[in-house]
Amino acid sequence: MSLASQIQGFPPVADSRARILILGSMPGEPSLRAGQYYANERNAFWRIIGDLIGAGPALPYAQRLEKLQAAGVALWDVIFTCERYGSLDSDIVNSSVCVNDFPAFFAAHPSIRNVYFNGGTAEASFRRHVLPGLGGKGLHFARLPSTSPAHAARSYPEKLAAWSVITKQNPGIGSV
Repeated sequence: MSLASQIQGFPPVADSRARILILGSMPGEPSLRAGQYYANERNAFWRIIGDLIGAGPALPYAQRLEKLQAAGVALWDVIFTCERYGSLDSDIVNSSVCVNDFPAFFAAHPSIRNVYFNGGTAEASFRRHVLPGLGGKGLHFARLPSTSPAHAARSYPEKLAAWSVITKQNPGIGSV
């Protein structure tokens, strides 16, 4: 087994229009190399977001981020730094996890009411490391199926149907 590497995630993609937050766990190796969220071309995130709000993988990365923000969608990861042996969430060394500063983030983005987790690790990390320190913020949480290619238990149409909750529960988001 290789040695675990200390890795650090990205800053949030968010502006004052943010009404929902999509949280991953920690960027994988292709994303870290590219300096972009969900850079693994086999990850379905940008394809799903393209189908829902028009920020698909055919657009340059900067334009995808602009479309996200214009739709009121913020994007971030739960984990700020950690040690990981590879690229998978299961490779994260749990004792090394340091989470992002969510109290400051939510204070700076008071219009966010709905938080969607991109998979189980993001949700579990948030509930374990973040939620106890948030207090009553009036937030609603939902786990969506992971867009990772490692999560092949659901087909693309099944994932897209599950992810469509972000447009159904948040009027105005998804107007392509």
